[in-house]
Amino acid sequence: MNNQIFFFFYSLAHQSVTLDEVVVFTAETLPYVVIILAGLFLLFFLPAQAGRKSWRELFLVFASSGVAYVFSKILKILIHTNRPFVEFSNVQVLGSATGFAFPSGHATFFMALAIAIFILHKKAGCVFIIFALLIGLARIVAGVHFPIDILGGFILGAGISYLVAYLAKNVYNTNTV
Repeated sequence: MNNQIFFFFYSLAHQSVTLDEVVVFTAETLPYVVIILAGLFLLFFLPAQAGRKSWRELFLVFASSGVAYVFSKILKILIHTNRPFVEFSNVQVLGSATGFAFPSGHATFFMALAIAIFILHKKAGCVFIIFALLIGLARIVAGVHFPIDILGGFILGAGISYLVAYLAKNVYNTNTV
């Protein structure tokens, strides 16, 4: 089923130069734009809200996304899952990718970032969740990840963000969330 879903989305690749450019932008450039937008949101919007303890909120976002990223790297080393273009010779990658596939580092990091922001600010968090979903989908269409890599990354990233928020609130007695 993982392969069937992969080939359904991958079939969108190499059909149109414009669509391929959109996929490459979404998979490789949009992540940098999202990081900049998240930084601007955290630096300028949250502190502007009265009574906010910004350093705790920054800790939640950076700890969540940082821990999620490190966990994804460790799991990749332990699990050794090949990428689609390694498994199937007919898969031509849009853009570039190296290393192992599961879980997707992009999906893990950006879902952790999105959920951490969602915990702090629901509306902004929804926007960042959409960004994470788009990045994940583009990585499948680009041929660099199977759907299970993306789904695993989303679950790992969200789980770590909720765990960090729980620990911040209950173990360290902060009012981050």
